[in-house]
Amino acid sequence: MKEIAGLKSEVLLSAERIEDIVGGLARRITADYAGKEVLLIGILRGAFVVLADLMRRIELSCEVAFMEVSSYGAGTTSSGIVRILKDLEEDIAGKHVIVVEDIIDTGITLSYLRRSLLARSPASLEFLTLLSKPSRRRVELDVKYVGKEIPDEFVVGYGIDYAGKYRNLPDIYALDVPE
Repeated sequence: MKEIAGLKSEVLLSAERIEDIVGGLARRITADYAGKEVLLIGILRGAFVVLADLMRRIELSCEVAFMEVSSYGAGTTSSGIVRILKDLEEDIAGKHVIVVEDIIDTGITLSYLRRSLLARSPASLEFLTLLSKPSRRRVELDVKYVGKEIPDEFVVGYGIDYAGKYRNLPDIYALDVPE
C-alpha cells in the first residue's frame, strides 16, 4: 500500500506488466498492418506515455500526431460534453489510423472522435487503449486493441493523472478517491 495525494493506493499494474501489455499490442499492430504505414494519433495528455512506448515497439513505418480532447475538466468523472482542445494538423485521408488512448471508461469521448475522424476519410480507423473500464460504458464502442480491462477504480500513473499530477509514476495505482 502506498499513499498518493494523501489517499490510499495499491499497485494495479506494475511497470513490468505494463511493458508486457504494450509489447503485445505492438506485436498485434505489426502483424495486422504488415506492409502498410500507420498513423498513430495520441490523445493528450494521458496517452503520450503509452504512445511513446508503443511506437518504439511497432516494427512498421509509422507517423505520429496528437489531439487534445476533454470530457472531464478538473473532475474525476466525465461531464458528457466533449471538447476538442487541439485538433489534428495532418490530413488523414487515405491513411491507416490508430487512435491511442490511455484509458476508456464511458466511451463518450471516443464515440465523438470516431464520428469526427471517419468524416475525414481515413483508409481505416481503429482504436487502442491501454486500460478499459467496460462497467462504466455509456456508449457502445468497437475497440480493436485493448491492453487490459480493469474494474471501476480511479487510477493514476504511466501518463494517467489526478488533478494534473502523478503521470510520472512508472506503475499504475488504484486510488481510493472520495466521490
